[in-house]
Amino acid sequence: MRRVLTTLMILLVVLVAGLSALVLLVNPNDFRAYMVRQVEARSGYALKLDGPLRWHVWPQLSILSGRMSLTAPGAPQPLIVADNMRLDVALMPLLSHQLQVEQVMLKGAVIQLTPQTEAVRNADAPVAPRENTLPDAAEDNGWSFDIGKLKVADSVLVFQHEDDEQVTVRNLNLQMEQDAHHKGTVDFSARVNRNQRDMTLSFNAQVNASDYPHRLIADIQQLNWQLTGSDLPTQGVTGQGKLQAVWREEHKQLELNQLDLKANDSTMKGQASVILADSPKWMIDLQFDRLNLENLLAAQGAAAQGDVAQQGQRQPKQPRPVISSNLSQPDYNGLRGFDADIMLKANSVRWRGMDFTQVSSQMTNKNGLLTIGELSGQMGQGRLSLPGTLDVRKGEAQAAFQPRLENIEIGSLLKAFNYPIPLTGSLSLAGDFAGSKIDAEAFRRNWQGQARVEMHNTRMEGLNFQQLVQQAVERSSNVKVKDNYDNATRLDSFVSDLSLEAGQLTLNAMQGQSAMISLEGNGALDLVKETADTHFKVRVLEGWVGESALIDFLKTTPIPLNVYGKWQELNYSLQVDQLLRKHLQDEAKRRLNDWADRNKDSKNGKDVKKLLEKM
Repeated sequence: MRRVLTTLMILLVVLVAGLSALVLLVNPNDFRAYMVRQVEARSGYALKLDGPLRWHVWPQLSILSGRMSLTAPGAPQPLIVADNMRLDVALMPLLSHQLQVEQVMLKGAVIQLTPQTEAVRNADAPVAPRENTLPDAAEDNGWSFDIGKLKVADSVLVFQHEDDEQVTVRNLNLQMEQDAHHKGTVDFSARVNRNQRDMTLSFNAQVNASDYPHRLIADIQQLNWQLTGSDLPTQGVTGQGKLQAVWREEHKQLELNQLDLKANDSTMKGQASVILADSPKWMIDLQFDRLNLENLLAAQGAAAQGDVAQQGQRQPKQPRPVISSNLSQPDYNGLRGFDADIMLKANSVRWRGMDFTQVSSQMTNKNGLLTIGELSGQMGQGRLSLPGTLDVRKGEAQAAFQPRLENIEIGSLLKAFNYPIPLTGSLSLAGDFAGSKIDAEAFRRNWQGQARVEMHNTRMEGLNFQQLVQQAVERSSNVKVKDNYDNATRLDSFVSDLSLEAGQLTLNAMQGQSAMISLEGNGALDLVKETADTHFKVRVLEGWVGESALIDFLKTTPIPLNVYGKWQELNYSLQVDQLLRKHLQDEAKRRLNDWADRNKDSKNGKDVKKLLEKM
């Protein structure tokens, strides 16, 4: 045991002595000019090292530098600036005058990927043929230079594409390793804070840079992110996934293949690509097994309230502060400046409390003209389609949609968009609507359009038209009616022409039919004030007790009914008394006229005839 310890001590002394001798005999500043030349020869970038280089021997033999910068050819600003840099080097190659850098570490660096740091090509410079710029073997004058690892810790990345807004990535940590064939691994983590939203991102990837810069392939196997902040669900958005990213330099094309992502309880697969030309061109093809927008977007309207709230109980939504730099940006400004072909499919979608299945969408964008050729899906037993366009090429956005609904439950739509109208039934609609902004509140206040509406098996809670008419008749005559405790109006079918103009919804040529009643009329709904003013002519066909001439008259005579007021506090007025009075007058005239005809030769008969002519 003593011999082993003695041997280890001797080896330790030799190692320390060797390192000390190396530090004393080899000056790291001898490598300065060599490193600058090699960086420029291999990449064209200018490496600048401020201050002297010095050795650091424990726990890893390293060369420490002061402030450093790396600048692309012709760029006015450096690509990378760091207060210090550490080069971990191999010991044995130094003995033969070779510098083998095993790892480069930057701490507290600022990396700028902006137009000001891009390389500027001389217009007169010759164009080199396509070739691999990474040499198979390092060439030197007695020295060799090789890097296998790169580590960036606690740094900042500033990204900007042309005139777009800058994006700052903080807490950047990056670990890269590559082998002799330029295949390696990447571990990345960072945090981005923008527009009152905070995103943390991390991933590890297998990278193939053997054909870089012509092509770069990254297989990302463990991608994790979390997004929290304004206009997002309270719990934020947390996701995982994997994908393959391919960059093709000649075409300036980025491909995202084998997408397999999860965000909260939504899942997505597919592929996407973009060509970064003057006007970027996107190709997107995505499939969702489940897309729950309620867990991806901030809660709105009824979706946030569960059940339809009472008007006095609604809490106004507090708007978030507006970013000052975005004040002058028009709506949907993000659609400008690029082209896109988008195909989306989803087995199930949940939005505003509504569940859709077999959703399919096909859209194209041409520098601000978004054309939705297809946006369709099933909802319950019905189907809906919502093709349209959104044009943001001019100062104000212009949207136009042609909705087609077939057998959609109208109660679900009213609840989803927070309309407190207690109406249920199957809705079919074909219309054409236009407006400037696509959201529920803008539709309520500013949109315009026309539609044809058909409904089946409807039930309007709160008012029973049959009951209103029959109770009024019973109070004003000796007619008896059957007891009816249903507090709703039921119709087997209902049709109407609908027009919308700045919050005023007009219903023309309304016609409804059931075994109990038949009605027709016109009316208007104020979507902003949530008031109604409708005029009906109602015929009650059933529910009378017995048979009489008056009942036969009531079955065939439309009775005027006016329904008006707040949607949740509707009032009504009936003109039953006037109708019954007129009916009695007409009946009295008829009988007097019959009596006068039978006694036309008598003086009394002639007097009655003259009286009837004056009435």
